[in-house]
Amino acid sequence: MAETRLSGVAVSPGRARGPVVRVAEPLGEPPRTPAPADPAADAARIGPAAAAVAQRLEDLAAAAQGEAADILFTTAAMANDPGLVGEAERLVTVEGLPAPRAVYDAADGFARSLAAAGGYLAERVRDIQDVRDRIVAELLGVAPPGVPELESPSVLVARDLAPADTAGLEPAKVLALVTEQGGPTSHTAILARALGIPAVVAVRGLLELDAEALLVDGDTGVVEPADPRAPVVAADRQAGAEWNGVGETADGHRVKILANVGSAADARAAADAGAEGVGLFRTEFCYLDAPSEPSVEEQRAAYAAILAPFAGKPVVVRTLDAGADKPLAFLAPDPEPNPALGVRGLRVARERPEVLDRQLAAIAAAAADSGAEVSVMAPMVATAEEAAWFAGRVRAAGIARAGVMIEIPAAALAAREILEVTDFVSVGTNDLAQYTFAADRQLGAVAALNDPWQPALLRLIALVGEAARATGKPAGVCGEAAADPRLARVLTGLGITSLSMNAAAIRSVGASLAEVGFADCEAAARSALAGER
Repeated sequence: MAETRLSGVAVSPGRARGPVVRVAEPLGEPPRTPAPADPAADAARIGPAAAAVAQRLEDLAAAAQGEAADILFTTAAMANDPGLVGEAERLVTVEGLPAPRAVYDAADGFARSLAAAGGYLAERVRDIQDVRDRIVAELLGVAPPGVPELESPSVLVARDLAPADTAGLEPAKVLALVTEQGGPTSHTAILARALGIPAVVAVRGLLELDAEALLVDGDTGVVEPADPRAPVVAADRQAGAEWNGVGETADGHRVKILANVGSAADARAAADAGAEGVGLFRTEFCYLDAPSEPSVEEQRAAYAAILAPFAGKPVVVRTLDAGADKPLAFLAPDPEPNPALGVRGLRVARERPEVLDRQLAAIAAAAADSGAEVSVMAPMVATAEEAAWFAGRVRAAGIARAGVMIEIPAAALAAREILEVTDFVSVGTNDLAQYTFAADRQLGAVAALNDPWQPALLRLIALVGEAARATGKPAGVCGEAAADPRLARVLTGLGITSLSMNAAAIRSVGASLAEVGFADCEAAARSALAGER
């Protein structure tokens, strides 16, 4: 057995050891020839193949719960997308491509457009590629790519995992996930945490590692060969079961445990998990599929449905995070050479304040309908002047509390000035890491730079914590970093006063904090700032 020791980005905590099962590679590109003898008949095969794939994904979704079910239903809808099917049919009938190749090219065209858009839409590229491979396999009459049937608990090793594959896993049979690609904000990472499966991504050299068994450390990111004769070790997935529902350390230092939500299903799952409120309510769902701006009444009804489970509890609503990286037709965005650094988030609102004012009116009305204690925050704020402008707009709409996201290093450096003109701030660690390290968070090759344990990132968060203490105002974290039970202690020690995460992580994070005193959190923070994990 080789003694090679690899490391990657730890994205879901826990240690596990067991036999390796490798996930098969995708089928690859289908040939462009020969041209079909009957193009119309060949094109007619595409719709039924897509429908069959969609039905299988819907069946998986019906058996899943929470975020896994949402992702599977969304992937099923992609498989049945009329635009994808129509373009593939056109490539057969007009350009003479065989049906499998036509599906491959049509899907790749969609994927390139999403990747160019960046941000939220770029995160859907892997979903499109998964749908592509499944439909191609259906047309070729071969087994679809994905996770093989597991006969016993195993460590899954893959180049990458499609969201649908991860969502359909049986946690009882998966000891750990290890992938060569991916990053800390990928669907694989998010779902692994939701399922309580230790996971390490972006492990370079993984597929060349010759090992029958692996030891996987989802806390440190270390992956190393193990003795295949050694007993299987499964991670303890019951952490958090004894949490009493109050976010605080063992000695009573208060840290609210909140949820990230973007749909009514998310809100129900978060409430059921015991969230003390919502730290990030993403409103993009109301806009992304709309051909025109939703009316105030349409927005009001959609927001109220999500706020309803949190009557009497705090909810932080993020205004529309749109722009060149999430292009919306009704905003008529101009093309930009670098969308990630362009007109997005609050910058869009300042160009189109009437859109912001209508959204604020809808949020205020939905808050009154639901009884939730609603605050509003803006995305992509860079300066105190921008924060003051936004806060004035929020208060003019009759909403008492206004805050902003800290996603740009400049905002972290100006956190005290920003807090002087707002009521709170919330750190979005995903984008803050991306901008701090100039590393695309969707690119596996630079995933290690987006690891939330990076000392430089934590030092920026420490500045925010210091500003919060100096002004006596709250500072939260609502990026994926908040879902790590060990990192939650570090963030608490840095002065963060609330942590917002996916529903599945709530109990384990709450329990982790309850096990230690505040002095322990401060000690953990000092170690992390020095680069120790």
